[in-house]
Amino acid sequence: MMPNPWILAARPKTLVAAVMPVALGTAFAWHDQAFASTPALICLVFAILIQIGTNYANDYYDGIKGTDTNKRIGPTRAVAKGLISPKVMLQATIAILAVAFLVGLGLIYYGGWWLLVVGIASVVCAIAYTGGPYPLGYNGWGDVFVVLFFGLIAVPFTYYVQAGTFSSVSLIAGLGMGLIINNLLVVNNYRDIEEDKPAGKKTLIVRFGRGFGLKLYAGSYLIALSIPLVLAGMNILAWWAAAIVPMSLMLLASLNTILLKRAVTAEDFNTVLGQTAKSVLFYGIAFNLALMIG
Repeated sequence: MMPNPWILAARPKTLVAAVMPVALGTAFAWHDQAFASTPALICLVFAILIQIGTNYANDYYDGIKGTDTNKRIGPTRAVAKGLISPKVMLQATIAILAVAFLVGLGLIYYGGWWLLVVGIASVVCAIAYTGGPYPLGYNGWGDVFVVLFFGLIAVPFTYYVQAGTFSSVSLIAGLGMGLIINNLLVVNNYRDIEEDKPAGKKTLIVRFGRGFGLKLYAGSYLIALSIPLVLAGMNILAWWAAAIVPMSLMLLASLNTILLKRAVTAEDFNTVLGQTAKSVLFYGIAFNLALMIG
């Protein structure tokens, strides 16, 4: 039986990318005795809604542009397959992002009116990733977008609305989270290279090849797993606690890199995507644990 097309379009495997940055920022707030449940919950709901809205927007724009074709070996796209009409998908995208923005307004109470800028930027970029006059994902900026919004913004800003101040440490940790989440995009772009080329979607992997994509994937894991050790060197974490993260993920990261290199079929790539999503989850859990006990 075909799953509900709205669930398909929401791409549930990617929602871990919305949850883990908020969890990590909250863990840093807890570590600094600044945990506040209400702004943390608002951040979580906002992040999940933005992620779903972005996925709906991607489904819509890739569908109407013809990027998603019958030759696609990735997950089913609702608009391209005719499961949801473009008009209805666009309406759903706007509705989800509007609700996300309204939810995010609650953070103004904790962080000030200037957070409107962050909220507006999040909504605009959710659409601009594949839509608008200069779609970021079609011009090689997708990876920058992911690292920025899912790492360098999501983690420290979650900390900020709880602690009332910025933390350079949470920014450094955000880099690691952003890089490991970006590996989800790397898998997608690695898989879709033959579709993206004729569609004019100039991802980094289209520009520089699959060899580059594999190095980006492995290198992102390497840097992300090194971040807790950097924090230990800064006396933020105990060395034994920081070591939990690389020790927990090193084998999985190596296995995922091998699986990506060998992937050929749709099933292969779906496996790698699922495994990469697991690595994001485990990275967040291990990092949170390190902060709580170290």
